[in-house]
Amino acid sequence: MIDWLNTRMFNFVHRNNLVYNTCWEDPRLDRQALELSPDDDVLVITSAGCNALDYALQGPRHVYAVDMNPRQNALLDLKCAAIRRLDYGQFWEMFGRGHLPGIRQLYGSMLRSGLCERSRLYWDRHIRFFENPRRSFYFRGTSGNLARALNVYIDRVLRARKWCDAILAAESVPEQRGIYEQHLRDRFWSRPVRFAMGRNSTLSLMGVPHAQRLQVERDYDGGIVKFMQDCMDAVFAELPLKDNYFWRVYMTGSYSQDCCPEYLKEPNFHQLKEGLVDRISTHTNSVQGFLEQNDVSISRFVLLDHMDWLSTHSFPLLEAEWAAILERARPTSRFLWRSGGLRTDFVGDVHVQYGGQLRRLGELLRFDQELVNRLHPLDRVHTYGSFYVARLAA
Repeated sequence: MIDWLNTRMFNFVHRNNLVYNTCWEDPRLDRQALELSPDDDVLVITSAGCNALDYALQGPRHVYAVDMNPRQNALLDLKCAAIRRLDYGQFWEMFGRGHLPGIRQLYGSMLRSGLCERSRLYWDRHIRFFENPRRSFYFRGTSGNLARALNVYIDRVLRARKWCDAILAAESVPEQRGIYEQHLRDRFWSRPVRFAMGRNSTLSLMGVPHAQRLQVERDYDGGIVKFMQDCMDAVFAELPLKDNYFWRVYMTGSYSQDCCPEYLKEPNFHQLKEGLVDRISTHTNSVQGFLEQNDVSISRFVLLDHMDWLSTHSFPLLEAEWAAILERARPTSRFLWRSGGLRTDFVGDVHVQYGGQLRRLGELLRFDQELVNRLHPLDRVHTYGSFYVARLAA
């Protein structure tokens, strides 16, 4: 019953809201793992669309952004329309600062007609997300609301804003570490925060399904709360924050010019505007549904962490999805995914029809563990338990 309730809560949050207003996967790692070329066709789960734009900057033939949540595709559609129709200054204010003066007029006169009907209907009701200078777009949506609540806690309860600003301005990792350990770590990880971070309702707002929690509780000494605390220790005390735009945007509500996703940098904006953005298409569907309904050949698959949920709640669907993936994959295809758990043993146990035989997926994939071991510790987000890069075995 508890598992059923947790699943219903997660599904309610994810099926009725814009969940992600920014991607929470580090594309710097993806670039090295994918090695995109002009001959590549990429399938990526859309999320907030930041990484689809990042991949497009590498010049692949096409990027298919697929998501079951139409609101996530609506966000990428809006970004693409804004790239095509706004100048860089307007675009930066909208998606860099999360607030654009006169957005309603600009939306009606310049952006709305560049959207498909489904995305237009969503933004007709929600373009106000960019309207309030005191509440950034990055404090909107499910994950944004949680970020806003944490900022209220930091400002009004902990009264630690000056230390948050100081750590973001730190010039070195040792300087960061000193600020974090002296002024932030113990103050932030109070008993109320530990309690809240251990609740499934909070985890649902963060986009963490119950299945991922179970995997972490199984594999990590200290459970989910200790895992999150250790992740934050790494982010703030071991890795450089100067270019960590993932944490900056949720700590401040905006990016800075020297700490932002690649698509927000002016030279890259112009590359996208000059044609690369036209290589992106959005599709509201499951990965399996998209692959079965479209005659496409895919060389790069970016599957994020959705298999964690499928492995627990619908293993037959996971097997059907991989059957569709292998049907559309090229012999040279690469597969990239992440997991909230420390391992994804279930992937090896997937059974698929391949080459006229029923095969275990573990027999068909060759994992690049050396690459993963090098890249994963450098992940600026640092909230995933594990990272995978695989190819089809010869």
